[in-house]
Amino acid sequence: MIQVNDFLYGKMELPMVFSDLLNTDALKRLGGIHQSGAIFLVNPDICHSRLEHAIGVTMLIRMLGGSELEQIAGLLHDISHTAFSHVGDYVFDNTDEDYHEKVFAEVLYKSEVPDVLLNYGYNVNQILYGTFDILEQPLPSLCADRLDYTLRDGIHGGVISRQRAREFLTSIVLKDGKIAVNAETEVAWINEAFEKLNNDVFKLPLHLYANGKMAELIKKFLNKGILVESDLFKTDTMLLNKIRTSFEGYEAIKSIKQLKGFAEFMRHGAVPKIKTRTLNALLV
Repeated sequence: MIQVNDFLYGKMELPMVFSDLLNTDALKRLGGIHQSGAIFLVNPDICHSRLEHAIGVTMLIRMLGGSELEQIAGLLHDISHTAFSHVGDYVFDNTDEDYHEKVFAEVLYKSEVPDVLLNYGYNVNQILYGTFDILEQPLPSLCADRLDYTLRDGIHGGVISRQRAREFLTSIVLKDGKIAVNAETEVAWINEAFEKLNNDVFKLPLHLYANGKMAELIKKFLNKGILVESDLFKTDTMLLNKIRTSFEGYEAIKSIKQLKGFAEFMRHGAVPKIKTRTLNALLV
Protein backbone atom coordinates (compact mmCIF):
# COMPACT_ATOMS: atom_id res chain seq x y z
CA MET A 1 0.00 0.00 0.00
CA ILE A 2 1.04 3.61 -0.51
CA GLN A 3 -0.20 6.61 1.42
CA VAL A 4 -1.47 9.73 -0.31
CA ASN A 5 -2.43 12.98 1.36
CA ASP A 6 -4.82 15.60 0.02
CA PHE A 7 -6.02 18.88 1.51
CA LEU A 8 -9.65 17.88 0.85
CA TYR A 9 -9.75 14.19 1.71
CA GLY A 10 -6.88 13.84 4.17
CA LYS A 11 -4.65 10.76 4.29
CA MET A 12 -5.58 7.55 2.51
CA GLU A 13 -3.87 4.27 1.69
CA LEU A 14 -4.02 3.02 -1.89
CA PRO A 15 -2.98 -0.37 -3.35
CA MET A 16 0.40 -0.69 -5.09
CA VAL A 17 -1.10 -0.50 -8.58
CA PHE A 18 -1.54 3.23 -7.89
CA SER A 19 2.09 3.61 -6.90
CA ASP A 20 3.19 2.05 -10.18
CA LEU A 21 0.76 4.16 -12.20
CA LEU A 22 1.92 7.34 -10.48
CA ASN A 23 5.48 6.44 -11.49
CA THR A 24 4.64 6.38 -15.22
CA ASP A 25 5.70 9.32 -17.37
CA ALA A 26 2.06 9.86 -18.37
CA LEU A 27 0.98 10.54 -14.77
CA LYS A 28 4.14 12.42 -13.82
CA ARG A 29 3.46 14.80 -16.73
CA LEU A 30 0.13 15.79 -15.14
CA GLY A 31 2.09 17.12 -12.17
CA GLY A 32 3.53 19.71 -14.55
CA ILE A 33 0.20 20.79 -16.03
CA HIS A 34 -1.80 23.52 -14.33
CA GLN A 35 -5.41 22.57 -13.75
CA SER A 36 -6.57 26.08 -14.67
CA GLY A 37 -4.41 26.55 -17.75
CA ALA A 38 -2.38 29.75 -18.10
CA ILE A 39 -4.22 31.54 -15.28
CA PHE A 40 -1.19 31.16 -13.00
CA LEU A 41 0.65 33.67 -15.21
CA VAL A 42 -1.73 36.42 -14.05
CA ASN A 43 -2.86 34.94 -10.74
CA PRO A 44 -0.04 32.95 -9.09
CA ASP A 45 -2.36 31.75 -6.30
CA ILE A 46 -4.16 29.48 -8.78
CA CYS A 47 -1.34 27.05 -9.44
CA HIS A 48 -2.62 23.56 -8.55
CA SER A 49 -1.89 20.73 -10.97
CA ARG A 50 -4.03 18.36 -12.97
CA LEU A 51 -2.35 15.50 -11.08
CA GLU A 52 -3.73 16.83 -7.79
CA HIS A 53 -7.21 16.69 -9.33
CA ALA A 54 -6.66 13.16 -10.70
CA ILE A 55 -5.51 11.88 -7.30
CA GLY A 56 -8.42 13.69 -5.65
CA VAL A 57 -10.93 12.01 -7.96
CA THR A 58 -9.36 8.63 -7.17
CA MET A 59 -9.62 9.26 -3.43
CA LEU A 60 -13.22 10.43 -3.72
CA ILE A 61 -14.25 7.31 -5.64
CA ARG A 62 -12.50 5.13 -3.04
CA MET A 63 -14.15 7.04 -0.19
CA LEU A 64 -17.54 6.29 -1.74
CA GLY A 65 -16.79 2.57 -2.09
CA GLY A 66 -16.16 2.48 -5.83
CA SER A 67 -14.32 -0.50 -7.31
CA GLU A 68 -10.54 -0.53 -7.70
CA LEU A 69 -11.04 -0.43 -11.49
CA GLU A 70 -13.15 2.72 -11.21
CA GLN A 71 -10.53 4.27 -8.94
CA ILE A 72 -7.90 3.52 -11.61
CA ALA A 73 -10.17 5.07 -14.25
CA GLY A 74 -10.40 8.14 -12.02
CA LEU A 75 -6.64 8.45 -11.79
CA LEU A 76 -6.25 8.11 -15.56
CA HIS A 77 -9.20 10.16 -16.79
CA ASP A 78 -7.18 13.30 -17.60
CA ILE A 79 -3.86 11.87 -18.86
CA SER A 80 -4.53 13.16 -22.37
CA HIS A 81 -4.90 16.82 -21.39
CA THR A 82 -2.56 19.10 -23.30
CA ALA A 83 -0.18 21.49 -21.62
CA PHE A 84 -2.17 24.34 -20.06
CA SER A 85 -5.21 22.03 -19.85
CA HIS A 86 -8.25 23.50 -21.66
CA VAL A 87 -6.07 26.01 -23.51
CA GLY A 88 -5.60 23.08 -25.91
CA ASP A 89 -9.32 23.23 -26.72
CA TYR A 90 -9.01 26.90 -27.65
CA VAL A 91 -5.92 26.20 -29.78
CA PHE A 92 -7.82 23.58 -31.78
CA ASP A 93 -11.12 25.53 -31.76
CA ASN A 94 -12.82 22.76 -29.81
CA THR A 95 -15.95 24.47 -28.46
CA ASP A 96 -17.10 21.40 -26.50
CA GLU A 97 -13.88 21.54 -24.44
CA ASP A 98 -13.32 17.81 -24.92
CA TYR A 99 -10.19 17.65 -27.10
CA HIS A 100 -8.49 15.54 -24.41
CA GLU A 101 -11.30 12.99 -24.64
CA LYS A 102 -10.86 12.69 -28.41
CA VAL A 103 -7.17 11.78 -28.06
CA PHE A 104 -7.54 9.80 -24.82
CA ALA A 105 -7.26 6.33 -26.38
CA GLU A 106 -4.20 7.26 -28.45
CA VAL A 107 -2.38 8.78 -25.47
CA LEU A 108 -3.31 5.85 -23.23
CA TYR A 109 -2.14 3.18 -25.70
CA LYS A 110 1.19 4.94 -26.28
CA SER A 111 1.95 5.21 -22.56
CA GLU A 112 3.37 2.71 -20.06
CA VAL A 113 -0.06 2.41 -18.46
CA PRO A 114 -1.25 -0.72 -20.37
CA ASP A 115 1.79 -2.69 -19.16
CA VAL A 116 1.26 -1.58 -15.56
CA LEU A 117 -2.39 -2.59 -15.73
CA LEU A 118 -1.48 -6.02 -17.12
CA ASN A 119 0.86 -6.58 -14.19
CA TYR A 120 -2.14 -6.24 -11.88
CA GLY A 121 -4.58 -8.33 -13.92
CA TYR A 122 -6.31 -5.48 -15.74
CA ASN A 123 -6.65 -4.71 -19.45
CA VAL A 124 -6.48 -1.18 -20.82
CA ASN A 125 -9.71 -1.81 -22.75
CA GLN A 126 -11.51 -2.07 -19.40
CA ILE A 127 -10.63 1.59 -18.91
CA LEU A 128 -11.48 2.62 -22.46
CA TYR A 129 -14.81 0.83 -22.72
CA GLY A 130 -15.93 0.51 -19.11
CA THR A 131 -18.87 2.34 -17.57
CA PHE A 132 -17.96 4.32 -14.46
CA ASP A 133 -21.03 5.98 -12.99
CA ILE A 134 -19.30 7.44 -9.94
CA LEU A 135 -16.52 8.97 -12.04
CA GLU A 136 -18.50 10.50 -14.91
CA GLN A 137 -22.05 11.67 -15.50
CA PRO A 138 -23.44 14.03 -18.13
CA LEU A 139 -24.36 17.53 -17.00
CA PRO A 140 -26.21 18.58 -14.89
CA SER A 141 -25.56 15.52 -12.69
CA LEU A 142 -22.95 15.31 -9.95
CA CYS A 143 -20.01 12.92 -10.38
CA ALA A 144 -16.56 12.48 -8.84
CA ASP A 145 -14.76 14.40 -11.60
CA ARG A 146 -17.18 17.34 -11.46
CA LEU A 147 -17.36 17.37 -7.66
CA ASP A 148 -13.60 17.32 -7.14
CA TYR A 149 -12.89 20.17 -9.54
CA THR A 150 -15.80 22.20 -8.16
CA LEU A 151 -14.38 21.99 -4.64
CA ARG A 152 -10.68 22.10 -5.57
CA ASP A 153 -10.89 24.88 -8.16
CA GLY A 154 -13.41 26.74 -6.03
CA ILE A 155 -11.07 26.78 -3.03
CA HIS A 156 -8.06 27.85 -5.09
CA GLY A 157 -10.20 30.44 -6.87
CA GLY A 158 -11.38 31.88 -3.56
CA VAL A 159 -15.12 31.30 -4.03
CA ILE A 160 -15.52 28.63 -1.32
CA SER A 161 -13.61 27.72 1.84
CA ARG A 162 -11.78 24.47 2.49
CA GLN A 163 -13.69 23.99 5.75
CA ARG A 164 -17.07 24.33 4.01
CA ALA A 165 -15.98 21.98 1.23
CA ARG A 166 -14.99 19.34 3.78
CA GLU A 167 -18.33 19.78 5.56
CA PHE A 168 -20.11 19.20 2.26
CA LEU A 169 -18.21 15.94 1.69
CA THR A 170 -19.91 14.47 4.78
CA SER A 171 -23.28 14.79 3.01
CA ILE A 172 -22.55 12.74 -0.13
CA VAL A 173 -23.74 9.16 -0.57
CA LEU A 174 -24.26 6.68 -3.40
CA LYS A 175 -27.75 6.15 -4.78
CA ASP A 176 -28.11 3.52 -7.50
CA GLY A 177 -24.35 3.71 -8.02
CA LYS A 178 -24.31 7.48 -8.55
CA ILE A 179 -23.36 10.38 -6.27
CA ALA A 180 -26.25 11.94 -4.37
CA VAL A 181 -26.57 14.41 -1.50
CA ASN A 182 -28.48 13.72 1.73
CA ALA A 183 -29.70 17.23 2.63
CA GLU A 184 -31.54 19.95 0.70
CA THR A 185 -29.29 22.66 2.15
CA GLU A 186 -26.23 20.82 0.83
CA VAL A 187 -27.79 20.32 -2.61
CA ALA A 188 -28.43 24.07 -2.79
CA TRP A 189 -24.89 24.80 -1.60
CA ILE A 190 -23.07 22.63 -4.16
CA ASN A 191 -25.28 23.87 -7.01
CA GLU A 192 -24.49 27.46 -6.01
CA ALA A 193 -20.77 26.69 -5.57
CA PHE A 194 -20.68 25.25 -9.10
CA GLU A 195 -22.37 28.38 -10.48
CA LYS A 196 -19.92 30.64 -8.60
CA LEU A 197 -16.96 28.68 -9.93
CA ASN A 198 -18.15 29.06 -13.50
CA ASN A 199 -19.09 32.73 -13.27
CA ASP A 200 -16.47 34.09 -10.86
CA VAL A 201 -13.44 31.95 -11.75
CA PHE A 202 -13.76 30.33 -15.18
CA LYS A 203 -15.41 33.41 -16.76
CA LEU A 204 -13.42 36.07 -14.90
CA PRO A 205 -12.13 38.45 -17.61
CA LEU A 206 -8.57 38.29 -16.25
CA HIS A 207 -8.60 34.50 -16.53
CA LEU A 208 -10.20 34.51 -19.98
CA TYR A 209 -7.46 36.90 -21.09
CA ALA A 210 -4.64 34.66 -19.82
CA ASN A 211 -5.97 31.49 -21.42
CA GLY A 212 -7.10 33.25 -24.60
CA LYS A 213 -3.77 35.00 -25.16
CA MET A 214 -1.85 31.78 -24.47
CA ALA A 215 -4.01 29.90 -26.97
CA GLU A 216 -3.50 32.68 -29.53
CA LEU A 217 0.27 32.52 -29.02
CA ILE A 218 0.47 28.72 -29.26
CA LYS A 219 -1.66 28.70 -32.40
CA LYS A 220 0.55 31.38 -33.99
CA PHE A 221 3.73 29.45 -33.16
CA LEU A 222 2.26 26.20 -34.48
CA ASN A 223 1.49 27.95 -37.77
CA LYS A 224 5.04 29.34 -37.91
CA GLY A 225 6.55 25.92 -37.21
CA ILE A 226 8.22 27.11 -34.00
CA LEU A 227 6.03 24.62 -32.15
CA VAL A 228 4.77 21.22 -33.29
CA GLU A 229 1.63 19.50 -32.02
CA SER A 230 3.63 17.01 -29.93
CA ASP A 231 4.96 19.93 -27.86
CA LEU A 232 1.48 20.28 -26.41
CA PHE A 233 1.82 16.83 -24.85
CA LYS A 234 4.73 17.91 -22.67
CA THR A 235 4.52 19.93 -19.45
CA ASP A 236 3.62 23.60 -19.14
CA THR A 237 7.21 24.50 -18.26
CA MET A 238 8.64 22.60 -21.24
CA LEU A 239 6.21 24.32 -23.59
CA LEU A 240 6.90 27.73 -22.05
CA ASN A 241 10.64 27.19 -22.38
CA LYS A 242 10.31 26.33 -26.05
CA ILE A 243 8.17 29.42 -26.68
CA ARG A 244 10.71 31.58 -24.87
CA THR A 245 13.61 30.38 -27.05
CA SER A 246 12.54 33.06 -29.52
CA PHE A 247 12.59 36.76 -28.62
CA GLU A 248 9.02 37.10 -29.88
CA GLY A 249 7.89 34.30 -27.58
CA TYR A 250 9.79 35.68 -24.59
CA GLU A 251 8.18 39.10 -25.04
CA ALA A 252 4.73 37.59 -25.61
CA ILE A 253 4.82 35.67 -22.31
CA LYS A 254 6.02 38.79 -20.52
CA SER A 255 3.16 40.76 -22.06
CA ILE A 256 0.59 38.25 -20.77
CA LYS A 257 2.01 38.55 -17.25
CA GLN A 258 1.86 42.35 -17.53
CA LEU A 259 -1.71 42.26 -18.91
CA LYS A 260 -0.70 44.20 -22.01
CA GLY A 261 -3.59 44.77 -24.38
CA PHE A 262 -6.09 43.42 -21.85
CA ALA A 263 -8.97 45.78 -22.70
CA GLU A 264 -8.38 45.48 -26.45
CA PHE A 265 -8.26 41.69 -26.28
CA MET A 266 -11.49 41.49 -24.27
CA ARG A 267 -13.22 43.68 -26.87
CA HIS A 268 -11.84 42.24 -30.09
CA GLY A 269 -9.61 39.23 -29.35
CA ALA A 270 -10.24 35.49 -29.49
CA VAL A 271 -11.78 35.40 -26.02
CA PRO A 272 -12.45 31.75 -25.04
CA LYS A 273 -16.11 30.81 -25.22
CA ILE A 274 -16.63 28.93 -21.97
CA LYS A 275 -19.18 26.14 -22.24
CA THR A 276 -22.35 26.96 -20.28
CA ARG A 277 -22.65 24.61 -17.33
CA THR A 278 -25.25 24.17 -14.61
CA LEU A 279 -25.35 21.60 -11.83
CA ASN A 280 -28.44 19.90 -10.43
CA ALA A 281 -27.23 17.56 -7.68
CA LEU A 282 -29.47 14.63 -6.78
CA LEU A 283 -31.17 14.71 -3.36
CA VAL A 284 -31.59 11.37 -1.61
